[in-house]
Amino acid sequence: MHEKERHRVILSAVQERPVATVADLCTLTGASEATVRRDIAALHLAKKLRRVRGGAESVNPPQFVGLAGRPFAINETMQARQKRAIARAAVDLCADGEAIIINGGTTTFQMVHPLASRRMQVFTNSFPIAEHLLKHSRNTIMLAGGAIYREQNIILSPFDNDVTRNFYASRMFMGAQGLGPLGLMETDPLLIQAEEKLIGQADELIVLVDSTKFDRRSSLVLCPLARISTVITDEGIPDKAAAMLEAADITLIVAQSGAQQQEEAAS
Repeated sequence: MHEKERHRVILSAVQERPVATVADLCTLTGASEATVRRDIAALHLAKKLRRVRGGAESVNPPQFVGLAGRPFAINETMQARQKRAIARAAVDLCADGEAIIINGGTTTFQMVHPLASRRMQVFTNSFPIAEHLLKHSRNTIMLAGGAIYREQNIILSPFDNDVTRNFYASRMFMGAQGLGPLGLMETDPLLIQAEEKLIGQADELIVLVDSTKFDRRSSLVLCPLARISTVITDEGIPDKAAAMLEAADITLIVAQSGAQQQEEAAS
């Protein structure tokens, strides 16, 4: 990641949490601790953030606390080719006239392009998914009610009496922070609360995750493997993860993105 891009990621991170630690920023940028500390020092001198012990904070901290996890703008640049292939495979499962739920996320967002030629009923808690489908398709769109979390571009409500309970779908499509033996994992309690409501409104849960998500873990489990009907991922899925899904009687769809062949050719 180039310096300008690292600075953008760091400034975004300090806007969404009280203090962004050096360790957090190393994870987000993929840079070394020494590099991140130099970046923090440079941005501090430029008065774009405030350097604190062990990390950095915003010069003007937001009044509205964001969700845990990477911002949408950062996530959408990662594993982009794989996400597009996974999304195309997901839309291939859909039929015109069907009612579906699409949970907000950068992988599920890629579904908007193949959905442009469909005529479906789509319920989503994602502002960019709803906006794109409204402008570029003839699908019927319903939005969840609640507050818009800018960094993740997602709409969440802590209340039980929102419109979610009034929509029924044959399938729900969603991503996740991680996927392991305990099930789907997320990073924020508010996300868990909202997504549990959505999952309860669909017959089938279809999970869209690129192969890196099998190596990630979180302290919060959204739902067990038994609730998942299908997992769509890319050709980089580890054999151990494929065996785990097979043992749980989950249908596995491997979307061919061509990324693996490109990596092998380059090496």
